[in-house]
This record gives sequence, C-alpha cells and structure tokens, in this order.
Amino acid sequence: MTDFIHPALIFILGALPIPFLSGTIRKAYLVVVPSLAILAVLTMQPGSYGSMEFIGQNLQIAKVDKLSIVFATVFTMMALIGTVYALHLREAGQHVAAFVYVGSALGVVFAGDYLTLYLFWEGMAFASAYLVFAQGGGQAIRAAFRYLMVHITGGLALLGGILLHGTATGSLLFGPIEGGMGAGTYLILAGFLLNAAVPPLNAWLTDAYPEATVTGAVFMSAFTTKTAVYVLARAFPGVELLVWLGTVMALYGVIYAVLENDCRRLLAYHIVSQVGYMVAGVGIGTELAVNGSTSHAFAHILYKALLFMGAGAVIYVTGRRKLTELGGLYKSMPITVALYMIGAFAISAFPFFSGFVSKSMVVAAAGQDHRALVMLALTMASSGTFLHTGLKLPYYMFYGTDRGLAAREPPGNMLVAMGMAAALCIAIGVFPGPLYALLPYPVAFEPYTGAHITESLGILMFTALGFVIFLRALDPENTISIDTDWFYRKGARYFMWLAERPLARYEKAVSGVSDTAVLPFLHGSARAGLRLDLGGVDGIVNGIARSILDGGGVLRRLQTGVVTHYALAMIAGLTAAIVVFAVVWR
Repeated sequence: MTDFIHPALIFILGALPIPFLSGTIRKAYLVVVPSLAILAVLTMQPGSYGSMEFIGQNLQIAKVDKLSIVFATVFTMMALIGTVYALHLREAGQHVAAFVYVGSALGVVFAGDYLTLYLFWEGMAFASAYLVFAQGGGQAIRAAFRYLMVHITGGLALLGGILLHGTATGSLLFGPIEGGMGAGTYLILAGFLLNAAVPPLNAWLTDAYPEATVTGAVFMSAFTTKTAVYVLARAFPGVELLVWLGTVMALYGVIYAVLENDCRRLLAYHIVSQVGYMVAGVGIGTELAVNGSTSHAFAHILYKALLFMGAGAVIYVTGRRKLTELGGLYKSMPITVALYMIGAFAISAFPFFSGFVSKSMVVAAAGQDHRALVMLALTMASSGTFLHTGLKLPYYMFYGTDRGLAAREPPGNMLVAMGMAAALCIAIGVFPGPLYALLPYPVAFEPYTGAHITESLGILMFTALGFVIFLRALDPENTISIDTDWFYRKGARYFMWLAERPLARYEKAVSGVSDTAVLPFLHGSARAGLRLDLGGVDGIVNGIARSILDGGGVLRRLQTGVVTHYALAMIAGLTAAIVVFAVVWR
C-alpha cells in the first residue's frame, strides 16, 4: 500500500493526539487532518490495495473505483466542514468520536471484503452513539442506548448474512450480489436497510438525531444513511424491492414531518424522505438512476448538514428547539437565516441549487424506466419537502410570533462552516459538471431545460401559494408523534418485566435446587470415591471423584446465583461460537 494512503487511517489515527492538544494548536490540528484526507482522496488511483489471506479467505482492505471515490470525496469535504463547525468545542471526546466516525464511514466506502466492511460498520455505530451520549441528560442517554441496541441488532443481522453468504459462495469479497437472493443475502440487505432508515426500520434516526449534541447531529446527518446508500449501490443495484421501499420512504418522511414540532426531528424525517430517492434510484438500477442516487447523496450530505447547522445555531444561542417556542429570530440572526435558506432551497430542488441537478436525475430515471407511479410519488414528496423544510420550519423558527428570545449570531466558526456548505450548494447547482464528472457512469443528462425549469418552478410556486392559504392549519402543535419505535419501547418494558420477574424467579429456584440437592450429592459422591482403593479403572474413578470434590469447592465459592449461571453461559456461548466458526471456515 505504498502508493495509497487510506483516508480512514488518517482520521482514526489522527483522533489519538486530540486529547493531548489544546487551544490554537488543537484547532489547527483539527483542520489539518480532514484537509490531508481530502488530498489523499483527490490523488488516489483506482485499484485494489491491502490484499491479504485470512482464515483461507482473500481480503481487500481497500478497493478504489469511481463509486467509492465520489462518496469519499464528499465524506472528507463534509468532515472538514463539520470540524470547522465544531472548533469552539473544548471537550476532546466529541472531536475524537467524530474523527473515528468519519474514519469508519470511509473504511466502509473503500472496503473490498465483507469482514473489513463489518468491522468499520460497527465502528460507525459506537462512535456516533457517543455523539448522543455526550449531550447528557436522561432523554439523550435513553435515546443513545436505544440507538446502540438497534444498530447492534442490525450488525448481528449483517454478520449472520455475511457468514451464510460466505459459506454459500466461498468468498468474502464485497461486490454486486450474483446468483439469486438467499437467506444470507436477505440478512445482509436487512442490515443495510436498517442503516438507510427504511421504514419500518427508521425510528432510530428520528429518535436519536434530535437528542445528539449540536455539532454531533451535523456529523450524524451526513454519514450513516449515506454509507448505507453506498453499500446498496455497490451490492444491490436493480433490486426491484428497493424501488418501492424507496418510494414509500420518500412519502413517509414527508408525512411525518407535517406532524413535527421539534426542528431537528422535522429535519431528521426529511433525511428519511431524501434517502428514499437514493434507495429508489438504486432499485431502478439503470446507469442514470445510479448516477442520480450517487449525485443526490453527494448534494444531500452538504445541504442537510447546512440545515442541521442552521437549526443547531438556533439551539446553541436560545436553548430552544420546538417551533412553538421559537420565532422572531430573523432580527438578531440574519446571517443564519440567509445561510439556512440556501440549504432549504437546495433540498427543495430550486433551479441553480444543488438539489435541482441531483434529485431530478432520479425522477428522470424513473420516467425513462416507464415508472409513472414512482415518478408521481417522488414529485409529490419534493413538493412536501419545500412545504415543511423550506417554508414551515424557517417561518416558525425565524419569523412567526416573536417570543422575545435573547439571541445573537452563533460563534464565527459556525458561520464559516455554514458558509462553506452554502457555497457548495450554490456552486454545484450552477456548475453541475464537476460533480457529474465524478459519477460512476458517463452522464447524458441536462437538468437546465426549459421544460424542467418551468415544471419545477410551477410545483414550487403552487406549494408556496398553498402554504400562504393554509398557514393557520400548519401551525405547529406541542405534541409527540408515535413512530415505529413505539413497538420496541413498549416491548422493552415487557422484556424487563420478564427478566426481573419470571426469569429471576426461575434463576432463584435453580440456585435453590443447586444449594439443597446438587452440591450435597456431588460432595457425597466425591467422598465415597475417595474411599475406593481398587486400582485400575477405580483409580480413574478416584481421580474423577477428587476433581468433582475440587469442582464442588469452586462451585461453592461461586455460589452467588447470577454469577454462576451467567459465567457458565458465557463459557458455553464462547465455545459454541468457536466451534461454529471453525466448521464454517475450515
């Protein structure tokens, strides 16, 4: 790997010195690390790097092609923007977690085999969870634990699928799934879909992102779901199921955004909606559709981060995040308002903003593939996005009723980061050529046609007219929306009841039987064996008896109920795992 520097290592190793730095030196260092990663991505050449043999399998630590480069490019750019946004933070932990998170995402993007992918995949989950834990408070900590449990579940599904898929194909190399969909393939797909937040596996996102730190939410909005889009595009292009899941996803997020009062939860639902376009494009699977999904992921990372930065700036200076508690901030935060609106125009696909040149590619691909229903649904979702992210949220957050909040512009580094993202949103919209040149397939698509501009502006203007007419009906209410997380929240309560009552009573009963019957029997048998002196086979029995007696002493010392049974369960589980692993990969 002498001619290739893995960007993941730049971030992961670069995270190590952060706690030992402070002041201006730390800030300079934090900016240098993502800058070096950008340089590494821009100078890398396609090819496979870091090939090795492990347990009889060929592994490729890094596989570089146009698809991986385009995602790595925007990931490293976003890392720099997010780092600048977080420069005012004194806590080293958030910087370390953010770097490990970004490095893990880049590890997935370049992974040439499933084992490497899985290790970095789990790294993303744990590093990003810290960004929720770091917020502190009971609500954030509970959300962080739920986030971890959901992602560990998805990781187990992915690992099971990898083992089954590897056994069936004899290879761990990561690439397009061929030869039909087996059990292992469906488990891999389920693991990917969970990280993509496809309903009903989406509630972890809208549960955790609003509870993250102000800067942590910006990083989280950019990486997990888009990494999932990347692996879907790599492994499952053209899978019909994804077309309909993505279409439902685009509408689902918009509908739930109608109900939201929390500004970051509303934006989180629009992540679900926008990722739906990307998933649908991967499912359509044509070159235009995959290019559309990839370009929209690129654009989305930048404008969604800008929107989260704008909302985060408001939360940072006011301490409020509910629309019913906000309003009148345009007077004291005019720069924030202007930069937020650039992100709002971009996500709404206004001409000359980035969403216009990427989202329309997916819709056009649906039309070329003669999918009228999909095309209609995605167009409706686009209108809903403008209604809530471009009109409702900024109106009630920055305008609306003046709540008399003492506000000011956020720290300069936050405004600079927002300006960087805003400039890219405009640059991509006005000059889409450089982005199109990065895409995995040659681009034969012209976004700026008279018909397309007229059609888009017509939809957007009628949406704005509807907003004005029905403004009163759109007033936010201080309510809580129930999503699919209701099931595992309620289910967890019943699980804890089961663990604390029937199972605990069963464990106590087993311990009682062990104390009153099993151990005395073992002790008596051992003593009887010690009195035997018949030689030969009896000598073996005698030795076993001594062992049992010794074991009885150990058991007696460990006789604390829970410790004994869980220790034995751990040993049995570890033994079983080793046996299964040896059989699968022998």
